[in-house]
Amino acid sequence: MAQEERSQRAWITLAVMAATVMQVLDTTIVNVALPHMAGQLNATPDQISWVLTSYLVASGIFMPLTGYFTDRLGQRDFLLLSIFGFVIASVLCGLSGNLAEIVLFRILQGVFGAALVPLSQSIMLRSYPQAERGKAMAIWGIGVMVGPILGPTLGGYLTDVLSWRWTFFINLPIGILSLFIAWKVIPNTERKPRSMDWLGMALLFVAIGGLQLVLDRGNQDDWFDSHNIQIATLLSVFAFLGFAYHGLTHRGDTLFDLRIFRDKNFTTSSLVIAAFGLGLYGMMVLQPMLLESLLGIPTFTTGLLMAPRAVASMLSMFVVGRLVNKFDPRVLILIGIAFSTLGTYGAIQYNLDVDTWWLVWPVVVQGLGLGMVFVPLSTIAFSTLDQKHSAEASGLYSLLRTIGSSIGISIVAATLTRHTQIAWNQLGAHIQIFNPALPAYLAPLHLNAQEPQAAAILARELSRQAQMIGFLDAFTLIMWSFLAMAPMVLLLGKPKARSISQAAL
Repeated sequence: MAQEERSQRAWITLAVMAATVMQVLDTTIVNVALPHMAGQLNATPDQISWVLTSYLVASGIFMPLTGYFTDRLGQRDFLLLSIFGFVIASVLCGLSGNLAEIVLFRILQGVFGAALVPLSQSIMLRSYPQAERGKAMAIWGIGVMVGPILGPTLGGYLTDVLSWRWTFFINLPIGILSLFIAWKVIPNTERKPRSMDWLGMALLFVAIGGLQLVLDRGNQDDWFDSHNIQIATLLSVFAFLGFAYHGLTHRGDTLFDLRIFRDKNFTTSSLVIAAFGLGLYGMMVLQPMLLESLLGIPTFTTGLLMAPRAVASMLSMFVVGRLVNKFDPRVLILIGIAFSTLGTYGAIQYNLDVDTWWLVWPVVVQGLGLGMVFVPLSTIAFSTLDQKHSAEASGLYSLLRTIGSSIGISIVAATLTRHTQIAWNQLGAHIQIFNPALPAYLAPLHLNAQEPQAAAILARELSRQAQMIGFLDAFTLIMWSFLAMAPMVLLLGKPKARSISQAAL
């Protein structure tokens, strides 16, 4: 009997891992394919960015509804519906013939894919015995962490070898596999009568939709100098306040129980994971941009250089999954923060002549740290929560991680843009004929400052140097964001041994 149960849990893990990887992979796999999409779909760079924005907004809005639909449909039926809808939407994205179609189908992807990560968390929590949950959650966490990291690598390969459309078609075999196994092995839960909180749904729609629009479009629209950004910000703030007031005062069913946030460990861990998103996704966005746009490294090679982060994260998750029941999870988190900080500090030493070794080792060290933070932090987050709140709490935890990632990407993008402009002005002030370094620089090129060719060369070099400074300043911000997590970790309570074994990601 024990062997049969272990076998069933292994199949459940495979089904959940496939669904999780499929969903999180889609958050980054299309990034490198955007220029190719823009060309074939006759879209401008600004318009094609809606392929990313539409997915994030739809996913963010529907993610907190995981608990509601799990109660209404049961965990297996809701998972099957989510996988099926996500696969169909992926195929439609790959078949899209214009910008409007792909944006519409990406919205559908976000709607159906929103619940896959939190729902798989909840299923793993319910399926494994207490003594094995630490290891099981570490294995599951690999999909959450490694999927987005490997996305640019796989996306670059598929785009170069086949077509950008295969960044969507790749979901078809994975989805079918996950759908079949889930249908066979995942048990359904009892359906519970629950009414839809339409007012709460509307407020949540405006709050998260407005926030995502501000974060995704702010840097391009010059932030609060744009009336659209101002309006979206005000709507989002008032909707969040209204949603909180409604959730705390409404006597009937609400989208989720806000009393979950009374749990100190869950609330603090949610804040830490949101801050963690700045460092994780900030580096994932900046490093490929640095390698491709500034150092001229091909897309696929860039993906290969970033892949060691995923391998290091996998290794550290496996190790931490075995240690989390034996050591204080807070200590493991602090060690992970130290590794992440060290890896980011290594990136701050980059320059325009950086060699391959120096490009790779910070990525590896940071990957080790990321894995050490993710597993024990999630363990503490769920260690003191009642299991009946697992689906709702998983949805909220995933939502806060997503919002933190969006905020992080926006902050580092704005830092890169603004600091590049500052560096351009500061460095450019030194390029004038009275500076003795100018003729010394141009002499080996047999040029003088009055020649048009010299101006073009100087402008190009000024741009490269200013961008490099902008990247380094953004890396510095990320390093400090990791360090800022440490005091927050100290606010976490130490879970009891039994609670640790009950925890889930």
